[in-house]
Amino acid sequence: MDIKILIACHKPYQVPEDDAYLPLQVGAYGKKGIRVKECQGAKLPHKHQETGAISRDDDGDNISQKNPYYCELTGLYFGWKNVKADALGLVHYRRYFSMKSRAYRKLHGAFKSVLSYDEAAALLTRANVVVPQKRRYYIESLYSHYAHTLDANHLDLAKDIIERDYPEFIPFVNQVYNRTWGYMFNMAIMPKKYLDKYCTWIFDILGKLEQQIDVTQLDAFSARLFGRVSEILFNVWIEKMQSEGMSIVECPVIDMERINWPKKIIGFLQAKFMGKKYSQSM
Repeated sequence: MDIKILIACHKPYQVPEDDAYLPLQVGAYGKKGIRVKECQGAKLPHKHQETGAISRDDDGDNISQKNPYYCELTGLYFGWKNVKADALGLVHYRRYFSMKSRAYRKLHGAFKSVLSYDEAAALLTRANVVVPQKRRYYIESLYSHYAHTLDANHLDLAKDIIERDYPEFIPFVNQVYNRTWGYMFNMAIMPKKYLDKYCTWIFDILGKLEQQIDVTQLDAFSARLFGRVSEILFNVWIEKMQSEGMSIVECPVIDMERINWPKKIIGFLQAKFMGKKYSQSM
């Protein structure tokens, strides 16, 4: 099985040396390329022999210009339209799937611990789609957490679009909005037939949502709403597809950099109990 896992990058960073991984500069439109020699572990794409750059999401059929609003989804769109593989995945330059133990990661390092091609192939023999391990919010539903930290209107408008154009998904919207956990980060690995189904669905909804929200009136942090809404809608799609027989397997996620958990927890509690919206990434 030919598996390609895109690594959404917006700056030079070390990447895994496994041939399954394809570092991709997202939001590349109008920007200088990220050079392979600046990304330890990256291989030079044949198309960029002259420039020495990693792959870019403004090649071929693309929505690279929407990256300030769609975040890593411009990379997903690029992969969907331009990368030929039996299965396609998406991870982040600082966040990967991993099946290795904490002891293994401590001994061998994070980049030796990311999900390998063989491990990804094995997971795809167990289930149709690989998703991140559940992220639990405990005292918040996915909807209430979004409402407290961002703007609930985004989810309300998305639900209206789904109710009008994909009414069969509405029971799953209600289910997902009300639960306290989700598969987050816009990360997954899935065969091409499921990728086609998901991308056709999600980019149609986001395109219609984009018509209803004036992003020019938002600051740069708030304008990235389409990437955030898609994290929740991915769960809606997963639930609907599971009801039709699609299977999933969870895989743990590791971060390449230390997370400031006190900052995240304080921000979470301030949003819930003090009405303080997020103004920057936590």
